Amino acid sequence: MTSEEPEPNPTSDHIMDWLEDSVSFLPSFLDDPYNSGEISEINGYQWWDESQDIAQDLINIRETSLNCPSAAATISTTTKPPNAAIYNNLPLPSLSKKRKSVEEPIPKPSQNNQKKNHGRRINQAKDGDAAVEEAVPIKKSVGNKKSSSKATGNNGNNGNNKDGRWAEQLLNPCATAITEGNFTRVQHLLFVLKELASHTGDPNHRLAFHGLRALTHHISSSGSTSSSASTGPAAFASAESRFFQKSLIKFSEVSPWFAFPNNIANSSILQLLTEESDRTRNLHILDIGVSHGVQWPILLEALTSRPGGPPPLVRITVIPGSSTTESEDTPFSIGPPGDNFSSRLLGFAKSMNINLQMNRLDNQPLQNLNSQIIDSSEEETLIICAQFRLHYLNHNVPDERTEFLKSLRKMDPKGLILSDNNVECSSSNCGDFTARFSRRVDYLWRFLDSTSSAFKGRESEERRLMEGEAAKALTNRGEMNEGKEKWCERMRGAGFVGEALGEDAIDGARALLRKYDGNWEMRVDEKDGFAGLWWKGQPVSFCSLWKLDKKVSDS
Repeated sequence: MTSEEPEPNPTSDHIMDWLEDSVSFLPSFLDDPYNSGEISEINGYQWWDESQDIAQDLINIRETSLNCPSAAATISTTTKPPNAAIYNNLPLPSLSKKRKSVEEPIPKPSQNNQKKNHGRRINQAKDGDAAVEEAVPIKKSVGNKKSSSKATGNNGNNGNNKDGRWAEQLLNPCATAITEGNFTRVQHLLFVLKELASHTGDPNHRLAFHGLRALTHHISSSGSTSSSASTGPAAFASAESRFFQKSLIKFSEVSPWFAFPNNIANSSILQLLTEESDRTRNLHILDIGVSHGVQWPILLEALTSRPGGPPPLVRITVIPGSSTTESEDTPFSIGPPGDNFSSRLLGFAKSMNINLQMNRLDNQPLQNLNSQIIDSSEEETLIICAQFRLHYLNHNVPDERTEFLKSLRKMDPKGLILSDNNVECSSSNCGDFTARFSRRVDYLWRFLDSTSSAFKGRESEERRLMEGEAAKALTNRGEMNEGKEKWCERMRGAGFVGEALGEDAIDGARALLRKYDGNWEMRVDEKDGFAGLWWKGQPVSFCSLWKLDKKVSDS
């Protein structure tokens, strides 16, 4: 399945040009994620291999779905939370009685039973076991996008209403019991979770599955520095390299979780370049992010449509996550050992007549970065792109994050693009295990709930890989309680001043978001002009643009 190439528009560098004028060489992954029957070429060069062209497919992600019916209309499932009085009074399990494995999926009811029942009930069985009777009410999708999008999200509840989020009502009390040392209650709640956990169920089942693993890991590790993340469900570091890249692209196609901040970042880079009076300056991008190369083909294509063409030289210095510089349970940071997108991206750039230079700094601690290490010069425009990595700097070291930002300032960048999770803690016990775990459970719920809608509730290996990687947030020791306001305060303290996102960035992000589930929304802060991504009325991430505060000295 191919589409004809539209007429190029070489006179406009507006972001919408490269959103709408992209060429489609490959069948959409939404049609067949494993279709490799068609050979797709860009001037004779294959981005991946002779059976697929992943770079061009990245560019087509926007165009394909903007011209297709919304993927939001889908059957949703609604579950009622278990009554606290019921699971509190369940008898403790017999330790000698053989139980089902945590990984064993709970059998799903027949379609006829689904239509008869109206909720989930946890009943006390005669032998003291918890029995689950599942019901899935069927919602008919409506023709128009606005109405059908409301039927997505397998729990059908508003983002601020936790009545349908029963997994949290089991996980959080269990974390509280662990903190309080009430191990009788801990054993009791772990038993109930074990009965309900499934990595193939709805978002509640999946959250129970990952949360149960995290709690048992916390109990068994007792503060140990070892991590069990690599032995759990599918994760980036253990994935096959080719499948890893396909999963990233598939996820960008169906969810804006990373596609949205990538779009904002690319648009902001173009915005910064338009402010340069000297069009002959080289461009140097310092990539401290989690895109694993997925972000850059779209930017390279956009550079070709700039007035005057791309810069004479485009340099991308990548600081990849690795087990020696970041914990192995850092979500989305560490890719497979054999994955190196540099060579594929270089070939793609060559086909676009862009002079690209890639520099990958493996095993380079973030704290040691400076102008000498990244080899920056005054003859080039340096732009730093930091996405979803900085909050994993050691929060136990006083001001380490602020000091790192100051080191980035000393590199004299034209601009710094910062995107991160918007998970903020306003209570006085943010450092308590119970409070940290509750925030992370809330974060993972938004990921699992939105991903269920993105994949229309269907199972796939790509979905399982992304969810397994996101679940690392439950066991990672990095701090996630610093939302947008805290990061803005830290950026200003490091000598940066906020810059409102440009109209092209806002318009492009808004156009991109239209193709996804209707529960996604973008909110632009009137005070600073930054953009936030929200799911069902709850913040997910923020995207911001910063420049050097000329009033602040580097000394």
